[in-house]
Order: sequence, then structure tokens, then C-alpha cells
Amino acid sequence: MAGLEWLEGGITAVPGILASGIHGGIKAGGKKDLALVYSSTPARAAAVFTTNQVKGAPVQVSLEHIKGGTIQAIVASSGCANVCTGEPGLSDAREMAAIVGDLVRIPPQHVLVASTGVIGRPLPMDKIRAALPRLVKSLSPQGGKNAAEGILTTDTGPKEAALRVDVNGRPVTIGGIAKGVGMIEPHMATMFCFLATDAVVSGDALDAALRRSVKRSFNRITVDGDQSTSDTVAILANGLAENRVLEKGSRGLRQLGQGLEAITERLAKLLVKDGEGATKLVKVVVRGARNRREALTAARSVANSPLVKTALNGQDPNWGRIMMALGKSSAVVQADRVGIWFDDEPLVAGGQLRQGVRLDRVREIMARSEFTIQIDLGLGPGQEQVWTCDLSEEYVRINARYTT
Repeated sequence: MAGLEWLEGGITAVPGILASGIHGGIKAGGKKDLALVYSSTPARAAAVFTTNQVKGAPVQVSLEHIKGGTIQAIVASSGCANVCTGEPGLSDAREMAAIVGDLVRIPPQHVLVASTGVIGRPLPMDKIRAALPRLVKSLSPQGGKNAAEGILTTDTGPKEAALRVDVNGRPVTIGGIAKGVGMIEPHMATMFCFLATDAVVSGDALDAALRRSVKRSFNRITVDGDQSTSDTVAILANGLAENRVLEKGSRGLRQLGQGLEAITERLAKLLVKDGEGATKLVKVVVRGARNRREALTAARSVANSPLVKTALNGQDPNWGRIMMALGKSSAVVQADRVGIWFDDEPLVAGGQLRQGVRLDRVREIMARSEFTIQIDLGLGPGQEQVWTCDLSEEYVRINARYTT
């Protein structure tokens, strides 16, 4: 889009944002397992969380804290999710916020908490208590990548992005880090995504912009159809750009929103591309549905089908599995109207294998690391898209021994 420039770095590309990531002893082997994002000034904040009925203690505490609308720090741990840990788990999450708040001299209610990892185990709080002062001391305007590494679980590497966008003639910066490559099909957020901007924006406008961007990015991805108990997406807006305050319905908020959507889409696609055991990033586009809702329903059904995903892994143009996935969805489907393409190569017309189909060409496309499955239901104007990945033996290996 015009007026948008991608930058090096992630969340610390934003003026006034410091970050750190260290090994605190939660994980074996010395990998980073604690992360901190800190704004040098109080920031307006907005966040969305998992809609799973089983919510981790950090999510419950952060839901309380975000109600105040001002957040200055986000502390996150990886290796233990602090989920299904009862009242002691809530106490541990609150203590993490309190310790960080005390160390950076802000109220604990101005701290969000996030944890990811194995469900059902208590946090090793003795190790975390000892490590948090070191985490705070490590805060740096170049610490974004360390923070991105501190939140990883089965990810193969950190995910970060930053950009500058023109808002009413003034440059505004947005940066972010994300993690989560398994237990991914969010319906409000994704595993973790922490964002920051130097824009001046009203609280309700920031919340609206975040929810819109999440809907179009993180709510359009799937790795395995499962939804985490710890999903958290949060944004801090510290106002250092000194632009005129952005309100709902304003042109400036639309410009900021376009930048936010660009960065969340980039991070969302990085998550799917690094999905557990994944070798392919595949966009499933459904058009011709009766309406947009049914287009999304049909696209999700294809994107989540284990049979479709294993065929993608094996580069097998088994289009019958796509027809099956469409037909089992709650979207209205008439088989004799369905068309299917891999990129621009036609495979199915009128619900049957197309005459003159070039299966060798389809297999070539499926061998790529990225491609698109286009589906036309031939029933109406509805169109939607979902990003998915293939399902490999490696996914089974990772998850068959996750706690052992």
C-alpha cells in the first residue's frame, strides 16, 4: 500500500519500546524462556484473548488488567502454560505482574502476563522470581529479537516484523513479535502476538483497529484446527509520534489500521509457514459462496481437513478430498457447480475432473513451498480466504512425545 515502508527489526523498531529475553530456568538446555516488552511511557493498550472455555491463569489476570486501558509492560514465559493450575496458578500470574511492576516502578495492573507451553504443570516460581530482576536489567532498545526468542516453544525460529506508515502526513511506526506453530486455529487471537506503535490513538479506536486486523489475519490461519488455552494478542500505543489523536471513523485511523493489518498478516503467515512439521504454506480461497460467512466456513473445512493436508504433504492432487471437505461443511455446496484450481491451473470443472487436465503441472505447483488452492462454488458473491499448511509425519512425532 502507498505510504507503507517495511523496516528491519521487530517490536523495538518502535520509539520508546525496550525488550529483553533470557533463560530463566523453565526450559532445560539453556534456551530463552522469559521475555519482557516495556514502554518507556504509559501506553494505551488493547488486547484480545482465546475464546477457549479453558483459559490459562495469565489470560485471566490479563483480562482483568486490560480493563484499565493503560499497559506499560508485557511479561511472558515459555515452557509452561500455567493452565489448569487452580488458585496457585492465578497467584503465580499475579506475582509475575507484581514483581515486574515493582522492578520497573509501575502498578502491577499496568502489566500483562502471558505463558505458553505444557498444560497442567505449575510454574517453577522459585526460578522465575530469581530471574525477573535479570530480565528487567536486560531491557534494551535492541532487545526485540531476544524477546521474540524468549516466547518460543516448538517454533523453529523467532518471528518479528516492523513497518512505518504515513498517518495524516506523519510517520508512525508499528512493530511486533509472534509465536505459535501448533494448537493453532484461533477465533480471537493466535498463540502470542505482542505489538507496539508510537501513534496517539484513543482507547476505543485502538481496540477497534486491533480487532479488525486480528479478524483478517490471525483469525484466518490454521495449523491443526486446535485452539490454544493461552492465546493473547496485545498492542501498546505510547503516543511518541505526537500525531493528532486518532478517533474511530477517522481517515488517520484507517491509515493506521492498514499498517496494522499488513503487519499482522505478515506475522500470521510466518506462524503457518513454521507450523509444526510443515513444509508448505497454502492459501485456500473460496469464492462463489452464497455469502461471506459460508465462504469462510467452506475454506476452513478444506484448510482443516487432515486428508487434504496429508495430500498437500505428498503432492498428491487428490481433488476428491477437497470436494469431500466442501461437502461436509455447513456451507451450501452443489457439487456440479464446483471449480478447483491450483494457482491458475484448472483441475476441476462442474464438480468433475476437467477435460484435458494437466496433472503433472498440478503436481509441479504442489511441490512449491507456497501456492494457492482456488475454489469457486458458483452460487453467489461470497469470498473468503484461509492460510493453512500441510500435515507431515514430523507433526505426529513432535506431538506424540510433547510432555515426555
